[in-house]
Amino acid sequence: MPRSVNSVASRNRRKKILKQAKGYFGRRKNVYTVAKNAVEKGLLYAYRDRKNNKRNFRSLWIQRINAAARQYGLSYSQFMGKVKANDIELNRKVLADLAVNNPEAFKAIVERVK
Repeated sequence: MPRSVNSVASRNRRKKILKQAKGYFGRRKNVYTVAKNAVEKGLLYAYRDRKNNKRNFRSLWIQRINAAARQYGLSYSQFMGKVKANDIELNRKVLADLAVNNPEAFKAIVERVK
């Protein structure tokens, strides 16, 4: 009996990897074995950095809230403690956005918690 190799599936698998490697430099875009390693590494970085992105944004929001709160004589931790104590359910993302784009609203929140 002749040997059966599913060349259709093999070719599709390789084409899928090479398509993902589109735009890479040098052999990374057109040599399958090199492209496979580059794509795997790229997917690992993408997975890792989706998590890191959340961390980076949270720290950015904290810095913005801290800078805005200090204009009114409060540190970040004091401000957030008072926000929680006064049952103001605004998250850091919204507070940071208010601090940057709508200082009057942020000032109203500060006056309410003081």
